[in-house]
Amino acid sequence: MTENNENCETCTHQGTCPSQNSDQAAACVDNLARKIKHKIIIASGKGGVGKSTVSVNLARALQLEGFKVGILDADITGPNIPKLLGIEDQSLVMGDEGIRPADAGGIKAASMALVLSSTDSPVVWRGPMKMAAIKQFIQDVDWGELDFLIIDLPPGTSDEPLSVVQLIPDLAGAIIVTTPQEVSLLDSRKAVNMVRAMKLPVIGIIENMAGLMCPHCHQRIDIFQSGGGERMAEETNVRFLGSIPIDPQVCSLGDAGQTFVEGDMPAADVFRLIVERLKNILR
Repeated sequence: MTENNENCETCTHQGTCPSQNSDQAAACVDNLARKIKHKIIIASGKGGVGKSTVSVNLARALQLEGFKVGILDADITGPNIPKLLGIEDQSLVMGDEGIRPADAGGIKAASMALVLSSTDSPVVWRGPMKMAAIKQFIQDVDWGELDFLIIDLPPGTSDEPLSVVQLIPDLAGAIIVTTPQEVSLLDSRKAVNMVRAMKLPVIGIIENMAGLMCPHCHQRIDIFQSGGGERMAEETNVRFLGSIPIDPQVCSLGDAGQTFVEGDMPAADVFRLIVERLKNILR
């Protein structure tokens, strides 16, 4: 990654910085538009709803069906995608056509975590620095030909989502991830309105952590209440893609750098149905 100064007037790269070269940036963006068919952002109004887990499993489910898939981790200060994909030992390196993305079993990936010297290294950057990093991931990474680029946004409705929308042409739309409880739904409604304010379609809402099946009595336990995501979808006139139940295996697989969509469990079965609905919407 290029070292950048957050103040352009004092930056040593002034005049030669790719971020200031509008012709080069326009060419890169046009190239991105031609080579990638569907570009989908995964958003949430708040953290802790499992947005990154949804992102990596969506990417894996599409890749398993024969699609060429990439995933862009746009969460600069909290990049978790490499951990969930089991590629923490990889790094982004320069190639002949730009920055070469990491490979996660056939999924191309770019993340700030693949640039840091240590998994414990914090990214203590102001907004302009984060925006420059996102811009470089979009414009300078050699994504190649892709059917899908999944873009995992940081939570909230601030700088990073705006930058991604401004920099990436022809976005297919956004998927909003929420959990059933009202405190999450409150922020998820804001995420829906943010996407609409940016003139993007909301592809649908996914409700995560929607209930736990007791392994002893086999009764459903609604830890975070139930049905909140579906009610919000009706209230906001957005498609409801489905509810993913709580499953301890989802957590253990994620910690091990594996995706749960490949497994034989209720959460995987539901998620595969969600992916089928998404494919039908994008046809």
